[in-house]
Amino acid sequence: MKLNFKELWVQSILAGVCIGLGGAFYLGFESKILGALFFTLGLFTIVTRGFHLFTGRVGYLPGQGPDYAASLGITWLGNLVGTNLVAALLGFTRLAPAFQEKAAALCAVKLNDSLLSLFVLSIFCNILMYIAVDGFRSNPHEVGKYLGLFLCVAGFILAGFEHCVANMFYFGMAGAWSLPALSKLLVMTAGNAVGGLALPLCRWLLSAEKA
Repeated sequence: MKLNFKELWVQSILAGVCIGLGGAFYLGFESKILGALFFTLGLFTIVTRGFHLFTGRVGYLPGQGPDYAASLGITWLGNLVGTNLVAALLGFTRLAPAFQEKAAALCAVKLNDSLLSLFVLSIFCNILMYIAVDGFRSNPHEVGKYLGLFLCVAGFILAGFEHCVANMFYFGMAGAWSLPALSKLLVMTAGNAVGGLALPLCRWLLSAEKA
């Protein structure tokens, strides 16, 4: 699958901006339930506008060529730029102290967690992300596709599962970037990749058995 580099880069940054705004919504609400629901607006914008989000695209890797695999790395970097751009701009606003305090509390939990815990929580996160994105693409029922999107995303947030792109924003907002933070983000990225591939690979194995 051939992708234009400039288009991929810009749309990956825009996807990062959307997730950054979703993270800001989450930090801005006292209610976790409302914060999780409004966070979903970030993914809603991404899937309706065709932006490129690493956690949404990684599940479509099977059957693609090396160009697609390479594009996932570019997508990840673009998402990193977009999320941290939102965090940096929010740092100039009156909202910054409250957002930074909440983000720091979230990041402390992640930084004190074990790598295995983060990896497993990231797998579960992207199983739900794949269901949300693929359901939006393929569900013929208009209400069902949107309901699935919002419930899956709000569900993984409320459950405490780990989304690598959302965490890019939280690390940036908290000013918590460090080598340990980067290493844990990479573990979460790997877990998200496994979770995103789990259902497509199971589907492929089942179809291969029937053939």
